[in-house]
Amino acid sequence: QVTLVESGGGLVQAGGSLRLSCAASGRSFSAYSMGWFRQAPGKEREFVAALSWSSDTTSYTNSVKGRFTISRDNAKNTVYLQMNSLKPEDTAVYYCAATAFRATTDPSGYAYWGPGTQVTVSS
Repeated sequence: QVTLVESGGGLVQAGGSLRLSCAASGRSFSAYSMGWFRQAPGKEREFVAALSWSSDTTSYTNSVKGRFTISRDNAKNTVYLQMNSLKPEDTAVYYCAATAFRATTDPSGYAYWGPGTQVTVSS
């Protein structure tokens, strides 16, 4: 069982940066692969980034490549999403998720989810 809580969201101007954090509690955080997803109003939840349990494999959706970076600190039971060069279309609720299996872009592959944090990018 893993409990996830996101933080770091807020309002930022286009071109700005935010760093989201996802704190995990529970057992064996280091054994879980982690993902970030987002959901904008009226849209389906979409994959943003994922990171394997060992941090040797990352993946990103095309629209954030080169701007977002996913990382983790297993000693702190925390996964991060550094977001640079933010655009208005990045506005959404951002969720972190955990899976005991291989990281995937499919949200149904994740068993544990945080409540989300709002990111709003103004133009």
